[in-house]
Amino acid sequence: MINKEMTTNSLSRRLNPEDILVPHGFEIDVFATDLTTPINITFTENGEMLVADSGVADGNGKVLKQTENGFSVIADGFNPPLTGITVYQGNIYVAHRRYVTMILPDGTKKDIIEGLPSNGDHHNNRVVFGRDGKMYFGQGTATNSGVVGLDNDWVKEHPFFHDYTGSDITLKGQNFTTTTFSDGNQEVDTGAYSPFGVPSYPGEKVNGIVRASGSILRANPDGSDLELVAWGLRNPFRIHFDSYDRLFAANHGMDVRGSRPVANSPDEFQWIRPGMWYGFPDYTGGLPLTMPQFKPENEEQPEFLFAEHPMQPPMPVTVFPPHSATMGFSFNEKSAFGPIGDVYIAEFGADEPITTGGRLLPLVGHRVSRIDMQTGEVFPFAINRGGLPASLSNSGGFERPIDAVFGEEDVLYVADFGLFSDEAALPNTGVIWRIRKTG
Repeated sequence: MINKEMTTNSLSRRLNPEDILVPHGFEIDVFATDLTTPINITFTENGEMLVADSGVADGNGKVLKQTENGFSVIADGFNPPLTGITVYQGNIYVAHRRYVTMILPDGTKKDIIEGLPSNGDHHNNRVVFGRDGKMYFGQGTATNSGVVGLDNDWVKEHPFFHDYTGSDITLKGQNFTTTTFSDGNQEVDTGAYSPFGVPSYPGEKVNGIVRASGSILRANPDGSDLELVAWGLRNPFRIHFDSYDRLFAANHGMDVRGSRPVANSPDEFQWIRPGMWYGFPDYTGGLPLTMPQFKPENEEQPEFLFAEHPMQPPMPVTVFPPHSATMGFSFNEKSAFGPIGDVYIAEFGADEPITTGGRLLPLVGHRVSRIDMQTGEVFPFAINRGGLPASLSNSGGFERPIDAVFGEEDVLYVADFGLFSDEAALPNTGVIWRIRKTG
């Protein structure tokens, strides 16, 4: 175990594993430093570590490979955010904004899926492969809760973009009045699942599409035959199959922002089943938004946007406190590490006060948790001693855990996205931590 403090170049991020609490019988140390926005870790068939740089710091998503001399770039030029990489049958599959791109063994890049609805708040996420040989991935929503509003800066570049449903639905016709982006004295009405400034009307029919917002999609390994698996998720950031070939998703709750703010919306851990609707935009955590706990202070009680719902959405396997920002996760398959089948999940933590309606950021996230898959209970597994991100407590522990991946030697690797300044990611402050069983 590394006990001494260290820094990561001129930005001087302090690193001290002793500032992170892990259970008895485990140890944590620093595996790699000086990374920039590492968002995902994976391994090749030969056990080589690959790391994805999201590209949000410099506009250039990259795939890195660990070598004897550190990490080297093996491919770049991907649209930020690059959200994940996967190795399958010798090829590297890269998920980045609007695209899934395949890197062939000779280094050639081939776009196999393009035009995904990722111009809004959330994006298409990392792909995984099932036993059926199909590629699966999550697609996030354009908006916070189904309505384009002043919280969506992307409207200036994509004025006609909005959320898309996965099945035919009927709207109640509720509209939301705001000023325009260019003129604070001019007002417009915007309806659900409509471009900014386009109202809806009672009984309006919206046709579902395959490339739905807030969905799970699948395709052949070459990107052909794209299909809709399920929808009604807000942002299924990461998905994984367990040893029984069941698909699970870490799904983010809604924020207290925009034209339709929602309070106390939990993050969800969902079992994904074909043909299901998971509640977005009218349910969260399996409960209707019309319940009093989802009413923000000094705001209207959220009402249903849909006149009729596709079905009663399923309850999540478990939920996390609002703004935990659950991210990458893995199933434990080695009894030497812990209970077989339990999930180890990285929690990024609250990002900025706009997500909480201007309130102080909650003391959640910034940790790795364990989900007991027998009971659905969630336990902290690795957490800073003060419970805060390292930058707020002047400590050397976690800042922004964003992925948790098992290696071949019963080791859990944790990607730590790094430091932020004025909402911008700081280069060379990303870290990979390593957690090992000692007895």
